[in-house]
Amino acid sequence: MNLFETTAYAAEAGGAQGDAGLINLLFLGGFVVIFYFLLWRPQSKRRKEHQTLMSSLSKGDEVVTAGGLVGQVNKVEDDFIKVQVAGNVELRIQKSAVGATLPKGTIKTLDES
Repeated sequence: MNLFETTAYAAEAGGAQGDAGLINLLFLGGFVVIFYFLLWRPQSKRRKEHQTLMSSLSKGDEVVTAGGLVGQVNKVEDDFIKVQVAGNVELRIQKSAVGATLPKGTIKTLDES
């Protein structure tokens, strides 16, 4: 037993390298599928719903904007709408800033409370 002498052992031969490439390809494909179902598909669905909302705006609709303003649509233009937020107060707002339409009569119930 010599303390200064080390013994080197050869490692056993590993598995075939072709399997590692296939596994990496499967992981890459799995990430693409996860990315599609968790990020891309829901975002495109939300975008289509918002475009439908913007194109269906009409006079008399009650809307809430992304900034939290609640009002009634008085005029619809190409890219903008005029929203009445109080008695004689009308604001010109971009259609893309509309977050949602509200059921008819929501503004009256908000004014009563």
